[in-house]
This record gives sequence, C-alpha cells and structure tokens, in this order.
Amino acid sequence: MTAQPRLALVAADRPDAVAARRALEQRYAGVPVDDADVIVALGGDGFMLETLHAALQVRKPIFGMNMGSVGFLMNDFEEDGLVERIAQASPTVVHPLAMRAVTVTGEERAGLAINEVSLLRQTRQSAKLAISVDDRVRMNELICDGILVATPAGSTAYNLSAHGPVVPLGAGVLALTPISAFRPRRWRGALLPHTASGTFEILEADKRPVSAVADDVEVRNVARVEVAERRDLALTMLFDAHRSYEERVLAEQFAS
Repeated sequence: MTAQPRLALVAADRPDAVAARRALEQRYAGVPVDDADVIVALGGDGFMLETLHAALQVRKPIFGMNMGSVGFLMNDFEEDGLVERIAQASPTVVHPLAMRAVTVTGEERAGLAINEVSLLRQTRQSAKLAISVDDRVRMNELICDGILVATPAGSTAYNLSAHGPVVPLGAGVLALTPISAFRPRRWRGALLPHTASGTFEILEADKRPVSAVADDVEVRNVARVEVAERRDLALTMLFDAHRSYEERVLAEQFAS
C-alpha cells in the first residue's frame, strides 16, 4: 500500500483562498513545507509564480488549485479526492530564466523569471534597443515600447498578449517578442534555442530610460540586460491527468 503523500497547504492572502485552505486542513493533515512531499497552492496564477519561486529552495512539486481569475497554471478547486488527484497528476517541469541587468550607473542586479523577462520603456519616449544572440548582433536598432523573452510556461501569459507565439514545453525554444514595435514595424519577434543567451543594449539610455523586470524583480534605468535559461534549476508543477499542461497549451492555440 502506497503511503499518503505529506501535503503542505499554502494560500494567497485573500479571504476565499484562506477559507479554502482551512477547509482542506480539516480533511487532510497539513505539514510544513520543508517536511512535505507536495505543496498544494491555493490562489491564482500570480500566487503560483510566488510559490514556484519559494520552491526553488526546497525543490518540491506543486499542485495548484484555482482561487483566482485566469488560473491557467492551476487545477480546478475541489475538496474531494485531493490525494487521489495528486497521485494521478501529470508532472510538468519548467526551467526559469536568469536575468543580469546593469544600470546606467554600473550597478548590477540579478533576478529569476518563471514566465518572462521584460524590458519596458519608462517614459513617453520609445525605447531603442540593440539585440544580440550568443554575442552576435542580430538587430542594430529596435524602436519599441519594449521586448520580452518568454519561457514555454510563460508563453501563454504576457507574451501571448503581446502577440507572441504559444510555445509547447517540449519545443526547446524561447519566445523573443517585441512590444509595440515601431521600427522595424513589421518585425514580430523570433524563436530562440533554449540554449541561447540574449543581450540587450539600451541605446540613448539617458534620454529613453528602460526598466527590466524578471517576475517580481524590477531594475530601473538599465543600460544592458543579459538573459539565459537556467537549465540547472528545475521546478515541477502537477496537473490533473485529464487536463495536462500540454493539453492546455494545445487548446489555447485553437481558442477563439
């Protein structure tokens, strides 16, 4: 007989999520995260990202249940059959992006992103960027509101809203997507091998300031940003067997 997994129940700081956690605690014995086999996260996609970042330290799989709005990274909330659902769940492994940002004053900041690293203009002035891939300049000047590098897991988030491609997890690529490109106006971005590193030089940084964002880390007034996948870091999300992450990504591409 297989032992029941030890569950750590965590919830977003909102009344419905807290109430859901309390209801589950009455039915399933919760343990601290460090002692758990599986983390059960109650909230929305934003809370799942927070939980994934916290799980970088403990490397525990996460089964999310939606108490938010979109919930693309979450399973449906149900009190019944939680242990059975987790036992039958389909695992999805994601690798974060590492961001290294250098400001105009020479300060260096680092961050990790589960979804995407975004470069965004800070003022009414459009951003001007030069783009290199693996130390080779691919675009001397892009005038835009910004640009982002998205992981496959993040390709259905901000990247999709910016008209970037939906990327299946097994594709081995990252999405490079401009945000409101002005010149070259018809450039729609690129797909990069997941082994590639991208470097963004901010042109006219004093006149056209740009911020860099890796999930919850924001760096203002950047001069240079480097982005690469951290293949050595792996995070596992668990999805109901009948709604695997791969199935969700496929369905999203046919959504009206």
